[in-house]
Amino acid sequence: MDKLLFTSMTGASRAMQSQAMDANNLANVDTIGFKGDLQRATAFAVQGDVFPTRVMTQVEGVGSDFSKGALMTTDRDLDVAIQGDGWLVVQDANGNEAFTRSGELLIDASGMMRTRDNLPVVGNAGPVSLPPYEQLEIGIDGVVSVRALGQGPESLSEVNRLKLVNPDIKQLAKGADGLFRRRDGLVETADASVHIIKGALENSNVNAVACMMQVLSSARQFELNVQMMSKAEEMDRSSAQLLQLN
Repeated sequence: MDKLLFTSMTGASRAMQSQAMDANNLANVDTIGFKGDLQRATAFAVQGDVFPTRVMTQVEGVGSDFSKGALMTTDRDLDVAIQGDGWLVVQDANGNEAFTRSGELLIDASGMMRTRDNLPVVGNAGPVSLPPYEQLEIGIDGVVSVRALGQGPESLSEVNRLKLVNPDIKQLAKGADGLFRRRDGLVETADASVHIIKGALENSNVNAVACMMQVLSSARQFELNVQMMSKAEEMDRSSAQLLQLN
């Protein structure tokens, strides 16, 4: 039997994977700090006694789009955006360090600074925990200062400093939780050259229109490959009937 069925199957499989990835990107078009996923596929010749034009599709890997999203001004004291390259450090669900560009921060009832996803924000002296305060300031260098309850305006004191890092993006891998980590699992050293913009947030870098067009293109590719699989089945039946006549 001709290998048309198998070559069409690989094309349909890749189209489904691409569609799922683009759908996830589209679902996160409004997620603060989200970095879109990218997929790389390649064609390789089918081995064996087949026509030389027959090729299969193989997904080589999934990467991330590290381009920066547009900045949105909020004027909220606890909103921060990374200026240029760099990342905020947070603790993931397993207590390990991970990186994010989502700077929509909040303070919980115990004084712990967290992201909107409830992940503890890491400072140079461990997770950022604040005493009861009347005023909070985050400097462009990540220094967190507070004016304690009952203190005068001149008593603003530093309590911690956001851990800002700038690892090589080639060494980063994106997890299922949307956070980035070093591929080697090592802890990244703080980088004093990374600065933040106060009262602003970085939007998702996903282009909704381009992503929607890619979803439609993948759907069309899947449809065409399924049609080819149906044709392969018809050809197989026709060949079987000819053999029966002989």
